[in-house]
Amino acid sequence: MAKVLAARALSGNGQGALLQGPPERRLRGEEFRRDSWAWIDQGGADVAKTNYIELGDGEQIPILYEDRSVLAIDKPPGWMLVPVSWQKTDRNLHAAILSSIEERAFWARCRNIKFLRHVHRLDAETSGILLFVKSIGAIRPYTHLFESREVEKRYLVVVEGKPNREEWTCRHPLMADPHQIGRVRVDSRDGKPAITRFRFIDQLNGVSLLEAFPVTGRTHQIRVHAAESGCPVVGDPLYGRRAEGGAKVGDAMGLRSVFLSYKNPFDRQVVKIKAPSREWLKTFGFREDKPQGAASPTVEPPATPFPRAKPQGAAGAVPAPERWRSGGGATANRLKPGRAEGGARVAKADHAERATKKRVR
Repeated sequence: MAKVLAARALSGNGQGALLQGPPERRLRGEEFRRDSWAWIDQGGADVAKTNYIELGDGEQIPILYEDRSVLAIDKPPGWMLVPVSWQKTDRNLHAAILSSIEERAFWARCRNIKFLRHVHRLDAETSGILLFVKSIGAIRPYTHLFESREVEKRYLVVVEGKPNREEWTCRHPLMADPHQIGRVRVDSRDGKPAITRFRFIDQLNGVSLLEAFPVTGRTHQIRVHAAESGCPVVGDPLYGRRAEGGAKVGDAMGLRSVFLSYKNPFDRQVVKIKAPSREWLKTFGFREDKPQGAASPTVEPPATPFPRAKPQGAAGAVPAPERWRSGGGATANRLKPGRAEGGARVAKADHAERATKKRVR
């Protein structure tokens, strides 16, 4: 995991250099752009990694979170999540990422990534957190998290009009529409259970900002449930007023995944992933910093994906999280909580036992 952030310096000749690293690597007197690179500590060897993935056309997609098993990106709108063999679009995100990996793009090469597969889906026009696993062995454990509803998900939703209540839960069962491919409809008899909780946040210029907490993960669930609640998602081409030829705010669809939380299936540590929302909210005229008395989105700008750490020995240095403390060398002496105290108790007991035997002799 990342211990020290770095940045790319833009020198006069346009060549990049690494900054903000350990003192022996730091360059001075250069202008630099932050958050382009990260120094990663891998068994004592520093490796520079980008904090984005780069597709074949040069498009860069931010990485929000990464550990040994998974990588989470901030998916932009307009990308579909369909099988690689599906050739009806040139906006197949899975195919574009695999192609970049096969071409040994630097973002993948510096991580030694040879495999990525998403374990849940976002609609093509929905942006936000999308989680990938890095190995075939991780597919089943992480897929099970989503199937067993052990993942907490939170979305921001911009809808037409204003709901007539502050909070509510929609439980309409859903199924594929047999009359229109790619569309979902409510069906109380044959539909699959679907549950979404909504919370009103703010209203502006005829549209409202909501939070959505999907308990289940059906296709188009939030969009259909919002429409059934009388407030369709802004810009929705299937269930909104845009589909009926009505007015819309810009071209963006008002749906973004901003929070994902789960327990790592391998070490049971809680993982929380956040996506930025400030610029997205501006698209629809909303702000994160709400006026006094108004509800605020319960999302925050994401923590830096590669946390900063001060050089060892520096005053006020922040220790790395416990889950990073493993391996040999200098890190071997970093014991987990309770180990040091436990070792002291054992040593004290051994000393007392030796003293007793000495008195007996």
